Amino acid sequence: MSSVNVSLQVLPVVKEKDLYGVVDKVIEYIDSCGVKYEVGPMETTMEGEMDELLEIVKKAQEICVQNGAERVMSVVKIDYKSEGVTIDEKVHKYRK
Repeated sequence: MSSVNVSLQVLPVVKEKDLYGVVDKVIEYIDSCGVKYEVGPMETTMEGEMDELLEIVKKAQEICVQNGAERVMSVVKIDYKSEGVTIDEKVHKYRK
């Protein structure tokens, strides 16, 4: 399968002072997986094989709960085309 993009926004239900710490744990996990990713102000976009990225999304929910979230709401976006899709093709013209 060709590369896809999956964007993930986790919204853990925690005290406000703990929010960024929980999100940081998810980003640390994504980093440890070795997939290409970019952190944005509202979501993290990953590039890779669909099955691998969806497993990361699944684990991200568990990480939030393990770090104190009573509940996790997430927004997931998937960009797929048969020949593959990259982060760079979408944003290269905006990079300085």
